[in-house]
Amino acid sequence: MKELTAEAYAILEGRHSDPFQYLGPHAEGGRTVVRAFLPEAQKVDAIDPHGEATALTRIHEDGLFAGFLPNGSTTYQLRARFGETVVDLDDPYRFPPVLTDYDLYLLGEGTHQRLYEKLGAHPMVLEGVPGVGFVVLAPNAQRVSVVGDFNLWNPRRHPMRVRGLGYWELFIPHALPGDRYKFSIFSRQGQHLPLKSDPLAFAAEVRPSTASIVFDEERLPRPHRAAANINSLNGPVSIYEVHLGSWRRKGHNEWLTYRDLAEQLPRYAHDMGFTHLEFLPVSEHPFDGSWGYQPTGLFAPTSRFGSPDDFAALVDACHREGLGVWLDWVPGHFPDDPHGLGQFDGTALYEHANPLQGRHLDWGTLIYNYGRTEVVNFLISNALFWLDRYAVDGLRVDAVASMLYLDYSRPAGEWVPNRFGGRENLEAIAFLRRFNTEVFGQFPHATTAAEESTAWPQVSRPVEYGGLGFGYKWNMGWMHDTLKYIGKEPIHRQHHHGDILFGLHYAFSENFILPLSHDEVVHGKRSILGRMPGDDWQRFANLRAYYGFMFGHPGKKLLFMGCEFAQSNEWNHDQSLDWHLLQYNPHRGVQSLVRDLNWLYRETPALHELDCDPSGFEWLVTDDAQGNVFAWLRKGRDERARCLIVTNFSPNVYYNYIVHVPLAGAWREVLNTDSSHYGGSNVGNVGEVRTLEGMGPELRLTIPPLATIFLVPES
Repeated sequence: MKELTAEAYAILEGRHSDPFQYLGPHAEGGRTVVRAFLPEAQKVDAIDPHGEATALTRIHEDGLFAGFLPNGSTTYQLRARFGETVVDLDDPYRFPPVLTDYDLYLLGEGTHQRLYEKLGAHPMVLEGVPGVGFVVLAPNAQRVSVVGDFNLWNPRRHPMRVRGLGYWELFIPHALPGDRYKFSIFSRQGQHLPLKSDPLAFAAEVRPSTASIVFDEERLPRPHRAAANINSLNGPVSIYEVHLGSWRRKGHNEWLTYRDLAEQLPRYAHDMGFTHLEFLPVSEHPFDGSWGYQPTGLFAPTSRFGSPDDFAALVDACHREGLGVWLDWVPGHFPDDPHGLGQFDGTALYEHANPLQGRHLDWGTLIYNYGRTEVVNFLISNALFWLDRYAVDGLRVDAVASMLYLDYSRPAGEWVPNRFGGRENLEAIAFLRRFNTEVFGQFPHATTAAEESTAWPQVSRPVEYGGLGFGYKWNMGWMHDTLKYIGKEPIHRQHHHGDILFGLHYAFSENFILPLSHDEVVHGKRSILGRMPGDDWQRFANLRAYYGFMFGHPGKKLLFMGCEFAQSNEWNHDQSLDWHLLQYNPHRGVQSLVRDLNWLYRETPALHELDCDPSGFEWLVTDDAQGNVFAWLRKGRDERARCLIVTNFSPNVYYNYIVHVPLAGAWREVLNTDSSHYGGSNVGNVGEVRTLEGMGPELRLTIPPLATIFLVPES
């Protein structure tokens, strides 16, 4: 054999960007030479299809072998001796590419919308040999290797080749689903980076371990689809927001698995009348205390609760109960854990290089670079992945305001303006519009919701009309104003009457969801019950009145777990909800009320058909600040589809309280939050009230203390 070439030394030193140029079979002088790099092997033979062995010469002591195949065949196996062990191997460097030229074209263009079908780890069969194809983006790497259970985590065994604009690939014969793996990367400057988890891994180890796991997502069981109209603007949407790790726990404070949850959670949510479940982020994340909002594995359901198959079973169980499933989705930032996306190839690949653009000051996390084609393609593919592979029905996008503004939570002079000198993040705006366009274009029955806390216009309006294109927006203003109002002693509420009225000035500017979310029951804010003033009876009565007000108010509904039975303490992600409270009548009464409110909301067209349409709402009493009374009418499409809601936020009982209504005749009291069934004083209207003739039809109502009542006209 000739003296070693520069390419040979590049292989030995682990810095060759295309090992196929040297390793594997090559035609030289009319013959086929085979080169193999097997560190720690003492002897290597090439075995042709007829079983004939040809000894390869050891041309470097580190394990580099070469030799000619006698019959010119390029189909062969390697037989290697490691000490006393002899193993037969298929040479990864004799197989064709994993990515096609068309894949590379779409990847370069940023339009490969099913990125998850090509990148990551995919079990496959090439030339009759089973194995796993690995593909990862690292355009600024000098060398990338796959390390894992299949090669004793030796980074010199399986160097990859780079193709296109920085996509590294390798087919590893006989690697298996269940194998753990990572990527070993040398930066362009020759720095050996910490081992990186696969950005497109479909499964991962349970924290604190961080390896990716080969999983055949093509074999993932497909959950049943939800009803086509599950997310309709004209239908009922009442969401039960859940943190899977702390809804319930087992006897020794262990997590419920996805399978355990599938047996319990959908049935409970359906019985409670909710139409949807929304899960706090399920993507893999290293820190329990982030609740999933700092993900490192966007394509992998967290292994804390089981396998991808198990998560699919949970979604399927929800759909079988008639529930829609939404996921909290976090495209705004990611943690800087060394095994994650940060400085992935030795450069700021996913994030901005400039910390004034690339790091969140509040959370200590990194911000995606939405101006980079590959990053946008990665995020949009991830969104489509959950809708496609797991049949999820909606994505609630976290922290949208932090994405829209370049100066979000930054002091003056510590942010970078856009090209026009403004504070708007133009690349993020374009990304969100494309995200919504792709979601609704490819999954028209799915929806999206924005957690957007500012007055950014047209968040839930179509992209073609200048909007961001979301299906819904969380109404953070309603939440802040009404919680501020209800937290005051009733005697002071007359001076804050506008906190209740103000929300109706903009209630139909977006397709709103009224959120009482996890963020309102942590960090010293107290539980929702804990915000209520007065003695115990008044606190529960205030809460019941407030929930009645919420379910009568225009907008879809969202309650965080535990709120439905008036949990006393703040939410603690490290333990179960306080289910033991249901042995006490006040808590059981609130749970019964929420159940009845949900079913009333679902079964009463006036309460949901025109939730996002101003024609579905009419104020009837707005000027009784001293009495703390509000009355309004909700309307459905049919002229008799009407519901009168009256809320009394004072502890006084009002008799013969006059409310003018549009329809004469009997109005039936269909729900009263002061019912003794819910723990109230049982003051009310004894079933129905008939109109009297005054200035048009009017009802003379008995309005209970700290309560909300619902009345509908008899047909």
